[in-house]
Amino acid sequence: MKILVINCGSSSLKYQLIESKDGNVLAKGLAERIGINDSLLTHNANGEKIKIKKDMKDHKDAIKLVLDALVNSDYGVIKDMSEIDAVGHRVVHGGEYFTSSVLITDDVLKAITDCIELAPLHNPANIEGIKACKQIMPDVPMVAVFDTAFHQTMPDYAYLYPIPYEYYTKYKIRKYGFHGTSHKYVSQRAAEILNKPIESLKIITCHLGNGSSIAAVKNGKSIDTSMGFTPLEGLAMGTRSGSIDPSIISYLMEKENISAEEVVNILNKKSGVYGISGISSDFRDLEDAAFKNGDKRAQLALNVFAYRVKKTIGSYAAAMGGVDVIVFTAGIGENGPEVKEFILDGLEFLGFKLDKDKNNVRGKEAIISTADSKVYVMVVPTNEEYMIAKDTEKIVESIK
Repeated sequence: MKILVINCGSSSLKYQLIESKDGNVLAKGLAERIGINDSLLTHNANGEKIKIKKDMKDHKDAIKLVLDALVNSDYGVIKDMSEIDAVGHRVVHGGEYFTSSVLITDDVLKAITDCIELAPLHNPANIEGIKACKQIMPDVPMVAVFDTAFHQTMPDYAYLYPIPYEYYTKYKIRKYGFHGTSHKYVSQRAAEILNKPIESLKIITCHLGNGSSIAAVKNGKSIDTSMGFTPLEGLAMGTRSGSIDPSIISYLMEKENISAEEVVNILNKKSGVYGISGISSDFRDLEDAAFKNGDKRAQLALNVFAYRVKKTIGSYAAAMGGVDVIVFTAGIGENGPEVKEFILDGLEFLGFKLDKDKNNVRGKEAIISTADSKVYVMVVPTNEEYMIAKDTEKIVESIK
C-alpha cells in the first residue's frame, strides 16, 4: 500500500510517499514559505534532489505541487494519483478525544478543531493540510495520527495536576504528552529487535533533541511522560526551560516589568541549553564548544540537560517497578555518545553496564549495554513517518 504522509506546519509541509509493506520511502520533500514570497518545494526521489520555485498561496497549492512532483514524468515515482492508496496526517493534539489513530470524518475534523486552543500553533496548520487533501483527493481515505494519542493510556493520577479539580473539568488542564508517534515506534522496534513481546517489557524511551521528552512504556502502553499540558514541561531542551518553579513567572514579571506572555515566550524560545550556554540551541554546537574548546557554560548546559534526563529515567523506573530496556532516539539520543555516557553514569544500579565502544554508534540501531547486562540500553533511530504510514494502513485495512 502506498501511503502519502503529510506533516503540515503554519508555512511548511513535509511529506513522504512510503510503501507501507517494507517501509521503503519512494519520495520525500519539503514545501517551504507557503503563503510567503519565494515559495520553494524541495523534492527528493530516485537519488535526486529537485528544487521547484513556485508561488504557493496556501496549503492547497502546496499539496497540488507535491502531487505534481510525485507524478512528474522526469522525477516522479508514480504514474498517476490513483496509485496513492491513503493519506496519513500528523496531527499534534487530539486532546482527550482520541486514544489512537482514526479515519478522518467530519466529526473527527470538528474534534481536531475543538483542540485548537490546546495547540494554537500546530492544529490549525494540520487542519489546513487535511482540508486541502480532501478537496484534491476526495475519494482517498485519510487518517489522523496524533502526537498525543499514545499517551492517553496514562492513569489519572499520572496525568492530573495537583490544582483545583474544576480546572480540569472546565478547561481540560492536564498532562497530555507529545512525541507520541516516536515513543510508540521506538518502543515497538526495541521489542522487535530483542524478539520479545512488548506486553512483557518495561521500557523507558528517551526522545532527545531540540525538543525532548521521555516516556515510561509498561506492557506496550504509556503510563507517564515528561511533557505535559504543553511541550514546555519536562526536560531542559534546546530553547525551552522545561519544568521550573511556577513562581519564577510572577517574579520575572515584577523584576523585569514584563507580561506573563513575554515570560512564557522567554521560557519557550530563549531558555533551555541555549539560555544557559549563551551559544546555541543546537547540541552539536554545544558539544564542539564544550569538548573541543572547553567552554564551561556549554558544558554546564549539557550537564543540566543530562542531569534532568538521568533523574527522569530513575523516576520512571520507580513508577514501573523496574525497567527492562532504556531506548535513546532523536538527534542527541542517536548521535550524542558523550551526553548519553553522562546520562547513564550513576544509573548502573538499574542493572546495566555501558559498552563505551558500542556507544560511539551514530544514527544506527544498536545495543550499547554489555552482553552480561540485565537491562538493555539501546539506540533506535526514530521513524515517525513510517509509524504514521503503518497506522494509516491498519485503519484503511480495517474499513475494507
